[in-house]
Amino acid sequence: METAYWILAGLLAVFYLYAGGKKTAQSKERLAPMMGWVDTVPMPAVRAVGAVEILGAAGLLLPPLTGVAPVLALVAALGFLVLQVLATALHLSRGEARVTGLNIALIALAAVTAWLATTW
Repeated sequence: METAYWILAGLLAVFYLYAGGKKTAQSKERLAPMMGWVDTVPMPAVRAVGAVEILGAAGLLLPPLTGVAPVLALVAALGFLVLQVLATALHLSRGEARVTGLNIALIALAAVTAWLATTW
């Protein structure tokens, strides 16, 4: 179970570090081709989502690694679950049901990671 947690948490952390880094560092024009929703969301909110993703990635890895407040790994996984449910709702409200596949996969990964965080 512990190995499965580290594999999934590592995958999620890499994904969210990449995605969060792009959201915090790139301009709206550079993000728009990959993330069409950035035209309708204020840039401070996009930057905030990116910061949350980076902090969540750290929350998946650092607490279990250091042994300090390991419950934060569960909180981070649940936070990603909520984030992706909201992202799916945003895509559906924009009529972008065809692009929700990644969101659904991330929901499943976050849910399994949260479950694994409670098992050891």
